[in-house]
Amino acid sequence: MKLLILCDMFPPAFAPRMGYLCKYLVRAGWQPVVVTEQINDRNFSFLEGYAEATYINYYKANGKLARRLEWIIVQLLDLLFSYKDRKMVKVASKILQQGDFQAILCASYRTFPLPAARKLAEKFDLPFVADTRDIIEQYVSTKYISHSFKTFAWLDKLIVKAFRRKLLTGRNRALQKADCVTTVSPWHVSMMQQYNPRVELIYNGYDPELFYPEHIVTPQFCLTFTGRLVSLETRDPHPLFEAIARLSEEKQISPTDFRIQWYTDDASWEMLSPLLREYNIEEYMDYFGYVPGDRIPAILNRSSILLQLANKAGGEGPKGIISTKLFESFAVEKPMLCVRSDESYLEEMIRLARAGASARTAQEAYDFILHYYHEWKTKGYTSVDVDKEVVESFSRKRQADQFMHIFAELMNRKVRHHG
Repeated sequence: MKLLILCDMFPPAFAPRMGYLCKYLVRAGWQPVVVTEQINDRNFSFLEGYAEATYINYYKANGKLARRLEWIIVQLLDLLFSYKDRKMVKVASKILQQGDFQAILCASYRTFPLPAARKLAEKFDLPFVADTRDIIEQYVSTKYISHSFKTFAWLDKLIVKAFRRKLLTGRNRALQKADCVTTVSPWHVSMMQQYNPRVELIYNGYDPELFYPEHIVTPQFCLTFTGRLVSLETRDPHPLFEAIARLSEEKQISPTDFRIQWYTDDASWEMLSPLLREYNIEEYMDYFGYVPGDRIPAILNRSSILLQLANKAGGEGPKGIISTKLFESFAVEKPMLCVRSDESYLEEMIRLARAGASARTAQEAYDFILHYYHEWKTKGYTSVDVDKEVVESFSRKRQADQFMHIFAELMNRKVRHHG
């Protein structure tokens, strides 16, 4: 099957879900062809080459001020005239005119390029699957916008309100026209079913060829966090820092052999730094910055506890957030500490996988850390006896099989209809 994939971003930029999907589609004999936005990021360069990819460059300015101004202009053009989707339709139409495509898959975290996929599916009479992940409704406040407009407070508020309305309208119209919607958590399924009765749950996951357990003796006990914070309302580290501060005050731990290692971006580190000073635990921290995705397996296997930062779900808090990092942590069979617990799907999945604990309080975090600190002192490494059947259900290969099953079913339905 020849499949056109439209997505907001694609390797080498951050988009492991579609990158891994293409890897396993190709191995199954499929031919994925990708059209995506050009993003200047190479964290997933190891997933290049599995699909023919066309990158559309919406931003060409040089210099910080010029790039900032260009970003605002593009956002306004998109708000008023659907600029980015229109351009993607034009580029993708030329590719589809070459023929032999059997379906369209569109992956999006907000809206773009779902409206483009809807128009192309109608124009070329192709089945269309919409894959949604980090949707607007899951975020706290306006954190789904990567940058603020930074005009005037009242004008920013008006622009964001109009932007949100435009994004949701375009997304929901596209979802209603999709032959199937796929998404990443049970909460997302319930949200998407408001717009389309056929919604399939396909979790994010891990590549079993990269993520597997290794017992490595280490000279230090390391708690490791990889990824972004987004905001302190989305991922609340206060109970963790309170537990570390207490362990330090009681002299249960020492900075010489107890470390917390952060593989995150500068913006996240800037959020953390004032809290570290507040709790007086800076001497326990190591900041390494964001690292390419193919370095993560070794980092996880050298760790003693893997951190999942979260916050209580529902209400004004985050909703349905189940990070790819969760499944990669499952796969290496290291103790996982989720703090603060979401008291929802994330907590339940960690329990089902027998992978660690979801701490609702600083005391629970304190007890968990101290338990595995003593284990490390005895063995030189830590591990957990996960439920392998549960963990293996989240492999990227199985998820590719799920996508292929959906498309095969849609194609059979189309053949019966035209037959």
